[in-house]
Amino acid sequence: MRALQIAATGMSAQQTRVEVISNNLANMSTTGFNARRAEFADLHYQQATRPGTVTAADGTVIPAGVQLGLGVRPSAVSINLQQGSLSQTGGDLDMAIDGDGYLEVTLPSGLSGYTRDGGLKRSAEGQIVTSDGYPVVPGITIPDDARSISINAGGEVYAYFNDRVEPELLGQFTLASFSNEKGLEAIGSNLFLETAASGAAQVANPGQEGLGTLRQGYLEESSVDAVREITELIKAQRGYELNAKVITAADQMLGATTQVR
Repeated sequence: MRALQIAATGMSAQQTRVEVISNNLANMSTTGFNARRAEFADLHYQQATRPGTVTAADGTVIPAGVQLGLGVRPSAVSINLQQGSLSQTGGDLDMAIDGDGYLEVTLPSGLSGYTRDGGLKRSAEGQIVTSDGYPVVPGITIPDDARSISINAGGEVYAYFNDRVEPELLGQFTLASFSNEKGLEAIGSNLFLETAASGAAQVANPGQEGLGTLRQGYLEESSVDAVREITELIKAQRGYELNAKVITAADQMLGATTQVR
């Protein structure tokens, strides 16, 4: 009775699907969050009779054969790279990436992390950091006596002072791109790590080499579509229930077998 094991893999797959959907819904308000999607593949097949087998009787070739599938398995949880809408905040250090690209930050381990969360902050030393305190690359420090700052579309950061007419250029933000963005490793806190699947980071100024531009005073909202996620949740729930019914039916069949006198 393979139906028990097959239905169990189906229930496990639908459970994984629900977990991915729940994570999407939990991050509906997370800045720069991209929705994920669970993908599945069928398990290997037991070849009772292979297609193309020649029968011993008259040499006829069997056109289809008998292949018994053994269930389903998760193959990937891919990320939807659709950009979220831009929400105006008016914050001097709020930046949205309008287009492709990631901000690079330096993690405590010394590795580079990448994020689309442009809700930046100012540390006690005046350095521009993320909400978790990780410095943004390249390091830009705002002077204590700066009245305000301005960030243009090309990533140039200018500081304005009360005793000067002309602003001072503090530095320029860069953006990183990858040949396969879906290959990035998510580590939480809106951060990603480079992997062998993503390829090496290609760094350039905003607006160059196909990268997006920066918009000061805006943040990128989550790209999660609540209506779509709820629809997928209902489908996953129905799939789980159907696989549970298969287990119940298989159990009843086994029970009938044991009661044969």
